[in-house]
Amino acid sequence: MNKPRARDLGLPFNGKTGKYNAITDVRGVEVGFITLTDPKKDMRTGVTAVLPRGKEIKIPRPVWAGHFALNGNGEMTGTHWVDDAGYFIGPVCITNTHAIGAVHEGTVKWMLGRYRDYFTSQHAWAIPIIAETYDGVLNDINAFHVTPSHAIEALNSAKSGPLAEGSVGGGNGMMCYEFKGGTGTSSRLVETDGETYVVGVLVQANHGKRDCLTICGKNVGKIMPAWQENSGENPGIPKTGVGEAVKETGSVIVIIATDVPLGPLQLRQLAKRASIGIGRGGTPGGNSSGDIFLAMSLADEAVKMPDMDKNLLQFTYLNNHAIDPVYRAVVEATEEAVVNALVAGETVIAVKPRGKIIPAIDTEILRGLFTE
Repeated sequence: MNKPRARDLGLPFNGKTGKYNAITDVRGVEVGFITLTDPKKDMRTGVTAVLPRGKEIKIPRPVWAGHFALNGNGEMTGTHWVDDAGYFIGPVCITNTHAIGAVHEGTVKWMLGRYRDYFTSQHAWAIPIIAETYDGVLNDINAFHVTPSHAIEALNSAKSGPLAEGSVGGGNGMMCYEFKGGTGTSSRLVETDGETYVVGVLVQANHGKRDCLTICGKNVGKIMPAWQENSGENPGIPKTGVGEAVKETGSVIVIIATDVPLGPLQLRQLAKRASIGIGRGGTPGGNSSGDIFLAMSLADEAVKMPDMDKNLLQFTYLNNHAIDPVYRAVVEATEEAVVNALVAGETVIAVKPRGKIIPAIDTEILRGLFTE
């Protein structure tokens, strides 16, 4: 069933989006998913793959990047090198906490096959970016359902264009503000010096307490629970346990891509702004939440691997005095991507505690809050 996106509900988000209102509005970016669901196996998980430069390049090319952790109770591999070198090569994948190793192995194998000539002719190594959030409420995370081959399948399925949201890929088993959450995306257009650029965001949203949930400035989390319980939806199903959570125990991964020419230090500053974007949704970034963000610029298409390039290099980057609209674009797109993940959700049954209902947010109630 195709569910409406946040803007289709009349939610008054600021800013102008790209064609797809997705991270794939940034030229070259492709996204793929493998979604694993089998209630008999307590399986609800998957892998999301982001290819910054698509599948067709035969030689890896660095992507300028910066990363920031608002709260470090989580994992994003490869960021030590991002911090030191200001770039990474290869894909970015997101999965569940216990699948980091399997997805890392699968991604390395995919890179060795895709860039075979480079890895066989050079003393080269692969350090992909693999991130995670915990899906152990809706998925038997200890069963290791995700394998290296699933990562390869997600990578091979990557494409441009509109993206599925909610319970797809790594977002399949995720919860957000105690509703069903998962994968969400959004984009913004930015103009400078007569040129139009794109900022795209993809989130894996698995964070937040319900009473904190704020959408477009309204604290809907305090309104929604009472209405949700009495909406008549799913009669006879046990209560959802509204308000049971006493602290924030999930995480959120934010991937930011842009064609604005930016250097690594600027991209680290860009990644920091994702904190404001998720904060607009109400989360304080709890102690048990892994809130980790990566920003990348794809503007430098001529960049080569360091061992294949000359010693003296130069590139164009945006004057810091002109960067504020880009910061704003990140904040707005991150805020909307989280809500897109929420409104795409469907009601599901937990495996731990078994039988608990994790409801989809009621989109008609949400629509009504902004049409009164």
